[in-house]
Amino acid sequence: MGLTALVTSSLFSPLTLRSLTVRNRLWVSPLCQYSVTAADGVPTDWHLVHLGSFARGGAGMVMAEATAVVPEGRISPHDTGIWNDAQADAWSRVVDFIHSQGAAAGIQLAHAGRKASVYPEWGTMANGASGSGTVPAELGGWQAVSASAIAFEGYAEPVALDEAGIRDVVSAFAESARHSVAAGFDLVEIHAAHGSLLHQFLSPLSTTRDDQWGGSLENRARIVLDIVRAVRAEVDVPILVRFSASDWVDDDWLESHGLADSGVAGWNEHDTATVAAWALEAGADLFDISSGGLVRARIAVGRGDQVPFAETVRREGNVPVNAVGLITEAAQAEKIVATGQADAVMMGREFMRDPHAPLRFARELGVEVDGVPVGTPPQYTRAYR
Repeated sequence: MGLTALVTSSLFSPLTLRSLTVRNRLWVSPLCQYSVTAADGVPTDWHLVHLGSFARGGAGMVMAEATAVVPEGRISPHDTGIWNDAQADAWSRVVDFIHSQGAAAGIQLAHAGRKASVYPEWGTMANGASGSGTVPAELGGWQAVSASAIAFEGYAEPVALDEAGIRDVVSAFAESARHSVAAGFDLVEIHAAHGSLLHQFLSPLSTTRDDQWGGSLENRARIVLDIVRAVRAEVDVPILVRFSASDWVDDDWLESHGLADSGVAGWNEHDTATVAAWALEAGADLFDISSGGLVRARIAVGRGDQVPFAETVRREGNVPVNAVGLITEAAQAEKIVATGQADAVMMGREFMRDPHAPLRFARELGVEVDGVPVGTPPQYTRAYR
């Protein structure tokens, strides 16, 4: 069997990270599901079918949702975890199916910090409790922690981590990476974006520390770099780091929060490029560039809106990146990779709307074998003939 047309596609070319070769550069973003109703962090049949559908649909790499490295690191009580063997064993079933479809399996290791212990996105938990914001302890919530005792707007105030607590977080990421590899995952992603704990350390808007973990950019980045080094010492698989390249705060936001004359500004793409370059030296392999999530700010949303952030980080940091942000069309995704704006693209909402988006994109770009889009499962080839 041969290609029906001599079409060269950057999007459907393989990408090698260390010893892992991913079949294409159209990947699934981590998508929070809030679907562990037993509140034990163990993934369920929902996760098998949800993530498995993307692998069946031709994705190159399927990334599991933000998965907590400790119980108190969950966004909600219904989040997945990877801090024990039972969770790893359950994840292995999901990973095995992803592999059976020719895709690589990744997992995002996360700690929500001050954004932990909140109600699921739709507001109702399995125990019948409902609401928004922080879940109280009597309803299954817990005390959140952060870089400093500064609350996310509308949430309970967190407790600032002490030195021992920070070291425990670093160790938890490394241990969860070990569990992830035991479960069969091909790569791990360290979540330092969207207002997660690590983002809270990075941005001067969420930390007022004056010790070795705060103040200068080097100090604020220390926990991220220590985690990269600890994870690299534990596993040989590729390590990704997800960053938010902007906090999206403007002068009006700073003034409304009493910071107009403080000299404090939000995290930006240039800081991201600098820290990404340091993380590359520490053992990371690729950087997943998103934005926002640290504070409630006005975000400019539009088609491919975050791709320029990825391009800037790639150029200034001289590091490989993937791009996200309303990437919904084959030609659009192809152009991002072909022109060097990013080395791969991730989609979230488009995959949820159409788990077979890669097969659709392949057909539109002419990447077919005997008239069938590359990556099509044999059970589905009749759909094209």
